[in-house]
Order: sequence, then structure tokens, then C-alpha cells
Amino acid sequence: MKSWKREILAYWHTDRSNAGPTEAINNVIETTRRIARGFRNFDNYRLRILASASGQRPYRQPPKPVRKGQPNHAE
Repeated sequence: MKSWKREILAYWHTDRSNAGPTEAINNVIETTRRIARGFRNFDNYRLRILASASGQRPYRQPPKPVRKGQPNHAE
């Protein structure tokens, strides 16, 4: 505890900020990388990360077709 005293006190003096949100995003990126088992195309990797981070589940369910005359409401 003595060796971490400065860091512990800094938590209370800096509006209690921490690295939690950053670590959560890193977790999404690492999970996406592990699931994909590697990407050859960086653009595809980036798109998959953005979709994962936004809560979208690409390739899980295809979009429903829009019928003529009916409004297109996002689900």
C-alpha cells in the first residue's frame, strides 16, 4: 500500500477518474481480434471493431426487406 500511496490519493484528487472506459474499448477490440482469428484487410478489421463497439451484431441477422408502401422504421 505504501508504494501505491501516490496513485491511490491521485484517484481521489482527480474527480475519481479511472481507465475503466478505455479498458472496456480495448476489451471489445481484443475480443473482436480473437473471434476473427486475424484480419488480412485493415479496413475490414476497423469496420468490425466499429460495429462491435456500437453494439451492432454484424452477420447475425440479415436485414428485413422493406415492402413497398410501408414505412421503414429502425428497430
